[in-house]
Formats: sequence, structure tokens, C-alpha cells
Amino acid sequence: MYKFNKNSKFLVTGGAGFIGSNLVEKILELGYEVVVLDDLSTGDIDNVKPFIKNDNFTFIEGDIRDYDTCLGVTKGIDYVLHQAAWGSVPRSIEMPLVYEDINVKGTLNMLEASKVNNVKKFVYASSSSVYGDSPILPKVEGDEGKLLSPYAHTKHSNEVYAMLYKELYGLDTYGLRYFNVFGRRQNPNGAYAAVIPKFIKHLLNDERPTINGDGLQSRDFTYIDNVIDANLKACLADSKHAGKAYNIGAGGQELLNDIYDEISKLMNKDIKPIYGPDRAGDIKHSNADVSKAVKNLGYEPKYNFKEGIRLAIGWYKENLNG
Repeated sequence: MYKFNKNSKFLVTGGAGFIGSNLVEKILELGYEVVVLDDLSTGDIDNVKPFIKNDNFTFIEGDIRDYDTCLGVTKGIDYVLHQAAWGSVPRSIEMPLVYEDINVKGTLNMLEASKVNNVKKFVYASSSSVYGDSPILPKVEGDEGKLLSPYAHTKHSNEVYAMLYKELYGLDTYGLRYFNVFGRRQNPNGAYAAVIPKFIKHLLNDERPTINGDGLQSRDFTYIDNVIDANLKACLADSKHAGKAYNIGAGGQELLNDIYDEISKLMNKDIKPIYGPDRAGDIKHSNADVSKAVKNLGYEPKYNFKEGIRLAIGWYKENLNG
């Protein structure tokens, strides 16, 4: 399915995080060599512990804000899967300087290092947040609105720099606009945790979760294996499709209230949620048109929400402690 040269070498930045560690696992399953760069500021070393004894795996603790580190880790690398970033719209509103430093400067460091070391493909995580206040549904690349948060600004900046590195320097870059990714290893803890793992954790503990707003906001929840497919397909994409950003979703549109009801039903729980205030900077509705990614990258969103949520609940039941 994914045919790379047998000696191909991958670098996953943020490889100890949720999405990064799942990419690492898949690359190792395919038999290729993978290096992880992670400063463990938001990643968890436990996510990569199962891979430590694999001869094809190397872990480097380091910061993408340090250019020399980026230059060193990209030597001999064929494919960069750049996932390192700080997420969370609300936290970016509280800490805009940190987000600019990590998400923008860090990505620019990685782009420059990849250019210098002749990396074949640079695939990076963008976000559906770049659509801002655009009311257009489904979301189509090129119909973006006004940005609503520092986080969204950083992801937009990443796309602009990546486009320039393709046009000015010939580095093949592919931006993946993730739409609300969920699945195994996603952290359910903390004030900025994603909604699905928080729902599952609270229900496992027979606690009432909080839904921000009225629960009528909608999201295109995308199971992790769809995102893995998108990253690897982008590595194999034709150079003529580089320098662009692509929607990576499942094509669905689920209300938060319906999500909570579905999870409760699957877990045999009857616990009423608490409704809190709206989160600043949040988009009200989100739904991805993935036709561009399907056509240009060969992306195949194989898992819809209901299939993914069953797998996710099963994983948390086996792996979540308290």
C-alpha cells in the first residue's frame, strides 16, 4: 500500500505526542527507519516506550526552536513528518508569544534545515482552524475567513512559509489541515484536552463532563488512522501537488450533543453533562471537503466517526487508569 525505497528514513517531530506516536508505530510496522524529535513539553515518553528496543527507532530529546538541533536531526532523512507544535485554541489566546515561538519559528527552523539537507518531502500538520469565521460548509481550500486565534494564525503562517519553500527553494511541502483528530493515545487530562477523550474519561469514572456552549456546534471528527494514511500518502504524492494545503477529515458533521449521546450509549452510561460557557476563538461549525486530498494525494478516509469511536472507546477502556 505504501511503497517507499527499502532504505527510506523518516523523521517525526513531536513523535512522542498523540498523532506523532501513531505515525511512528505505523512506519515501524512497515519496516522503515524512524527518528523522533520531541522536547516532551506536551508529548509523553510513555507513548514511544514500546518502540525503544526496535533497531529502526531512534529518540532524540530536543527543541524545534533550536536551529542547530533541527539541522542535525534532518541529516540523512528522506521524509519529514512535522507534527511538533503546541495545540489548543484557548491556550494560544493566553500564551500568544509562546505559540509564535514554537509553532512559527520552530516550523521555519524545520523547513530551513530540511532544505539544507535535501529532504525529499516535508509533510506538516496544519489545522481546520485556518478557516476562521468563514460560514461556508463544507470547508474548501481557498475559502478561508478571518482568523480567530493565535493558534490559527500560527498554522496559517506555516502554510505560507511552506508554500514559499516550495516556490523559492524547490522543497516539496504538503500541509495537512487536520479536522478534530481522535483515537488511541490522545491525552484526556488537563484543561486543554480534546473533547472526545475527556468525555470517555469522565464516563469511565462516572463523572459529569462539561460541554462548552450549547453543544450544537458541529465538528468533522477524524479517526487517527485516517490521518496516518494522509501523512504517508503525502510522502508519495507527485511533486506537482506540493506547496499546497489539504483538508484531512472524514467528511462528517457531528453535533457535540450527538457525540456525547453516542459515546454514552456505547459505554452504557446515563450521565447528564454540564453546560459551560463558549470557548473563545472556537469555530461554530466544521466539515471538510476532502476531494482535493483524494485527487492529489490519494487520501482515503476509511474510518467514519462511528467506526472510529468504537475503536477509541475500546482503547481507553484497556489503557486509561483513573
